[in-house]
Amino acid sequence: MSPYLAAEDLSMFGTDPWWLVALKAVFCFAFLMVTVLISIVMERKVVAWMQLRVGPNRHGPWGMLQSLADGIKLMLKEDLVVKRADKAVYILAPVVAAVPAFMAIAVIPFGPAGNEISIFGHRTTMQLTDLPIAALYILAVASVGIYGIVLAGWSSGSTYPLLGGLRSCAQMISYEIAMGAAFASVFLYSGSMSTSTIVEQQTDRWYILLLPVSFLIYIVTMVGETNRAPFDMPESEGDLVGGFNTEYSSIKFAMFMLAEYINMVTVSAVAVTFFLGGWRAPWPISTFWEGANHGWWPMLWFTGKLVSLLFAFVWLRGTLPRVRYDQLMKLGWKVLIPVSLVWLMLVASVRALRNEGYDFTDIALYIGGAVLALLLLSFVADLFRGKEKEAEQPAEGPPAFDPMGGGFPVPPLPGQEVPPVPRRRPRRERELIVSGAPDTQSDGSVGGSTDGKEASDG
Repeated sequence: MSPYLAAEDLSMFGTDPWWLVALKAVFCFAFLMVTVLISIVMERKVVAWMQLRVGPNRHGPWGMLQSLADGIKLMLKEDLVVKRADKAVYILAPVVAAVPAFMAIAVIPFGPAGNEISIFGHRTTMQLTDLPIAALYILAVASVGIYGIVLAGWSSGSTYPLLGGLRSCAQMISYEIAMGAAFASVFLYSGSMSTSTIVEQQTDRWYILLLPVSFLIYIVTMVGETNRAPFDMPESEGDLVGGFNTEYSSIKFAMFMLAEYINMVTVSAVAVTFFLGGWRAPWPISTFWEGANHGWWPMLWFTGKLVSLLFAFVWLRGTLPRVRYDQLMKLGWKVLIPVSLVWLMLVASVRALRNEGYDFTDIALYIGGAVLALLLLSFVADLFRGKEKEAEQPAEGPPAFDPMGGGFPVPPLPGQEVPPVPRRRPRRERELIVSGAPDTQSDGSVGGSTDGKEASDG
């Protein structure tokens, strides 16, 4: 094997007895459900604190059981099915949205790959399973979940849910490309797509320090992938009433909300695994405590990092306004994708030079020189382009602005001016026009002051 590829040792997976595999699967399911309950309460309380409101304070001590009460309420509500819906797809869509959300947690490591813990006398790993292409498995599962939203919008037989489903599909396509490019940088540095191996490669330095641009790109794309504010276009109540889930109620509506929060947990767990050292203890602790990364302690560090990212989700929702849909698409296609591709090319160049034996200082000089050359060429090109525009004087001015071009109200194009709005006559002039009386105060525009004086003299 090449010395620049990580040594993948997955032999410890697939050897557990069936009952231990089932127990691990139940633990992963319970971990997601409990984290979702905590996330809902945390979101309500944190947003209430940011907006100087009281927040939930009735169900349970300090309102801590509010999310559980919401789940019971939704299960007991009447389940309605609209007449124009495609019933089979209408019922299947929430299941398609919720089930893939649970599947990605199977390859997330909660602890070291070795047999670190003992469960009923059996030594096992703190991970359900791992794959040589675990990262691709995560991307595939995340892509399947979007079908539930699209099918929900289409099967409802209503206009607004259909628009919400289409928005979600376009949003997924726009942001998953940049997400895949951010993952590719991690693959280049770790030499593997196995999640346990990626965490093992972050022993000395987390990838958030080595690949900061990839981390920032992934943070933005994971918010767009989960349809969370400020990118919650598929369920924008301002213009789509509720989006793809408008026609849903009761437990089917709850499954969509469950899928959203589980996706939040999943993408946060992926960010922790790929960029934040996974289950490893933070830097100050790992320097003086050798046992921090052994036993059950890694699960504590992993959960702490996970909750921190969930808090970031809530923080974004409580502070940033919703963007317009064109701004959302522009950010995905014109910003994130080009930046991620350029960054991936730089990372690949650095890795190639390192493999050839170049020193890090030489690599920095080469990469910095190439970036400066590109910036210089861009500046020169913009300078000549500006001079050409100044030299070219347009023969005719821009076309006249037609506010009802094509039969619909349209905004002015660059260079066009909006015609002045006709002003309403003052009240005094309108009264004189209606009565037909002479105007003795104006300059003669309505009746004329001279005529009024002559009439009074006569």
